[in-house]
Amino acid sequence: MTHRLRSVGVLSVAKVSGICYGAMGLLFVPIFLLFSMIAAFAGKQTGAPAFPAAIGIGFALVMPILYAAFGFLFGAIGAFVYNLVAGWIGGIEMEFQTTNSGGIAVGSAIP
Repeated sequence: MTHRLRSVGVLSVAKVSGICYGAMGLLFVPIFLLFSMIAAFAGKQTGAPAFPAAIGIGFALVMPILYAAFGFLFGAIGAFVYNLVAGWIGGIEMEFQTTNSGGIAVGSAIP
């Protein structure tokens, strides 16, 4: 038995998307901090100002917030567009099967 996903909650998708993208932004923080330390060290060796290192550190601190904000925004836009398109063509067809805790099928599709 197949089911059709005809609409999604715009705010619900936006919240989940924002949290997921914010978490991904946190994954990149150590990379930016590492490159900022490299830039600071290279600047000390050449006598260049520490401005690029400061920008890298600032960006590492702001990046998870920006990722979360844009994830929320584009999640909401994507959910809204999906609801429009699903209204025209009927949505995504999905098939579900119930299983017990061992992963063995015990019934038919979810009603």
